[in-house]
Amino acid sequence: MPSSSYELRFDAGRVCLDLLATTHPVERLDSVEVLCAWITGAGLVPPGTPLTHANASWLVAFRELRGRVAPLVYGRHTPTGPAYDLALARVNDLARAAPPAPRALRGPDGALVRELAGPPECAALLGAVARDAVDLLTDPAARASLRQCAGDNCPIVYVDTSRGHRRRWCSSEVCGNRERVARHRRRAQPASA
Repeated sequence: MPSSSYELRFDAGRVCLDLLATTHPVERLDSVEVLCAWITGAGLVPPGTPLTHANASWLVAFRELRGRVAPLVYGRHTPTGPAYDLALARVNDLARAAPPAPRALRGPDGALVRELAGPPECAALLGAVARDAVDLLTDPAARASLRQCAGDNCPIVYVDTSRGHRRRWCSSEVCGNRERVARHRRRAQPASA
């Protein structure tokens, strides 16, 4: 598979928000392989953890969770309506599953490394993401730090942990750079006209 299909962003500040970001600018979770890369990249499992049980049902389950987290995050200012309540009930239900249990083991060089006690199961991984959403949405300080990217047509929501809470973009390298280039072009245009 080409490496570009594995290029996923992990800069929203919370794993549940990173999952939401997989829809922008297009569907990114388009295969089990990409889902496995996302699971590892998001830190749900230690690097090198085999995800041998992952299959198409995992892909469906993670997309479904993403669809349930979205109205909770985007509708956090007006948490009402049947769709919101249904999403909340499903996220709470998924959050009941115990997350994968890590343990510390000595690596080949004697240093401690993190490894899972057993193969990760889909329900446990979904539970970890759902718990992250519950923690985020029930923490007033974290909820107050949620921002939507100021980039053109960028729906990504992130936790603003910057000094003074001045962060404007989901990614300085992507949306921030686009804005800086556009600003430069706007300034340069009148001079050349």
